[in-house]
Amino acid sequence: MRRIAVLNQKGGVGKTTTTVNLAAALAAEGHKTLVLDLDPQAHATLHLGLMPGRSGPSLYEVLTQNVPLADVRREVAPNLYICGSHIDLAGAELELIGTVGREVILRDQLNNDPESFDYVLMDCPPSLSILTLNALCAAYEVFIPLQAHFLALHGLSKLLETVNMVARRINRELTVGGVVLCLYDSGTRLGGEVIDDLNRYFDAQRNGPSPWSGTKLFQTRIRRNIRLAECPSFGQSIFQYAPASRGAEDYASLAAEVQGREPAAIWRGASDSPAAPEEVVATPVG
Repeated sequence: MRRIAVLNQKGGVGKTTTTVNLAAALAAEGHKTLVLDLDPQAHATLHLGLMPGRSGPSLYEVLTQNVPLADVRREVAPNLYICGSHIDLAGAELELIGTVGREVILRDQLNNDPESFDYVLMDCPPSLSILTLNALCAAYEVFIPLQAHFLALHGLSKLLETVNMVARRINRELTVGGVVLCLYDSGTRLGGEVIDDLNRYFDAQRNGPSPWSGTKLFQTRIRRNIRLAECPSFGQSIFQYAPASRGAEDYASLAAEVQGREPAAIWRGASDSPAAPEEVVATPVG
């Protein structure tokens, strides 16, 4: 089982979009995949067609009332399952303040779950809260969705510090598996400079002691695409809503890379094909 926390403390960078559509791509290839929506905004829950509060218990009950994951899990497509979120999760930190071992509740629940999954993807909130800490303690890998902007690099350093702290003190198996460039515009000089900076930084860390010594900057870039912004309002992944779109093409390519295969042909040669003009409009949820 691969447990992956999709994490960035900055909002609007494509965390939820990446979590849901990467999970959908893996499920479509036959891998049994579970999404854990740890964000009180419940965007991943909505994205996969469930209504928070109307689809049974949520991860709030898992974390605060010891409800098993099996009682929360819902199958939303073949091989694709989700444990949904609810706005009540926002109060979980205060409710758990006196609980011993509150940061490892989710890890223990996953370890005790009799159901076996090939992939578990955790959609984390845009903050370094007890919910995020639970994800980092339960995960084996961290995927970081990132925009190719200067300020994103500054935020990345703070995020790596947090991952390093959790890896040293609580979860020694935790590593940074990869960085996913989202909302990507291939024609900008800034984007190329940020990619160069990221490659230089991670190359310098190779074989070092840090949790990101083996981090991969995925070749696949998730281009700006209006279809990715539209599909959550229909409660569908990009593969259900617009399977022939550039968004579906990019996430299928990312899923291939996550499994250790070559990315799609358009990315293998780093030929950053620009999105069609009518698709360079909207911002994914996340």
